[in-house]
Amino acid sequence: MVLLHGHPRTHTTWYQVAPALADAGYTVVCPDLRGYGQSSKPASDDDHTPYSKRAMAADVAGLMVALGHDQFAVVGHDRGSQVAYRTAMDHQDVVTKLVVLDGVPVVEALERCDADFALMWWHWWFFAQTAKPAERVICADPETWYNAWTVNSPDVLGPENHADFLAAIRDPATVHAMVEDYRAGPGIDRRNDEADREAGRQITCPTMMCWSTRDDMEQIYGGPLAVWRPWCKEPVVGRGIDSTHHIAENAPAELVQSLREFL
Repeated sequence: MVLLHGHPRTHTTWYQVAPALADAGYTVVCPDLRGYGQSSKPASDDDHTPYSKRAMAADVAGLMVALGHDQFAVVGHDRGSQVAYRTAMDHQDVVTKLVVLDGVPVVEALERCDADFALMWWHWWFFAQTAKPAERVICADPETWYNAWTVNSPDVLGPENHADFLAAIRDPATVHAMVEDYRAGPGIDRRNDEADREAGRQITCPTMMCWSTRDDMEQIYGGPLAVWRPWCKEPVVGRGIDSTHHIAENAPAELVQSLREFL
């Protein structure tokens, strides 16, 4: 299986989850998403196409095949969940199962946007701006912006995970690439979702959706599973996990158990 992290994390967010899955007999691959951490950061364009979820999904599929895995399950959290479902949609011949954590399709989020969503997820719109780039604000003091010594401290993230996180947010090229990921959302990512929906394309593999009960998924979407069901050919299963947003760090044992039961 491949585990895909969210923003502003790197592959090390899975440091408690990946070993437990490996001990259970799974082969586990944890990459940094395109632009994040130590992954490459290609130049962008006016449509932010190099940071579309389709481009990132192609990275994932290509990586797994290059490593010798003709088929694999894909698990994604937060921004990684968008890459995960795009991988399952675009590469149906290789993805055997899909797990999305704390995420819904881009178009579903945008179509449900109201005042509450805008207040809670304001960073989506801030990051998406190009006239006054968010990078200038973030890079002025990235450790304060990303709460590196409070809610994202070494005690919370774990020392090695925190060190990798610090290296990422201190790198202006990485900050720019992470923001480009968000800029792709309202444009090319939304159009790709709309095209799939209009064509009646669905995810064909078994799908599970889990969400953090101490985050805002239920507040925004009500029953998150209902959002996913039209996108999937097979029934969608899932559950809430007693955790704040970063499930892999906050509730690793419960997440591992949920993954093992599904996979």
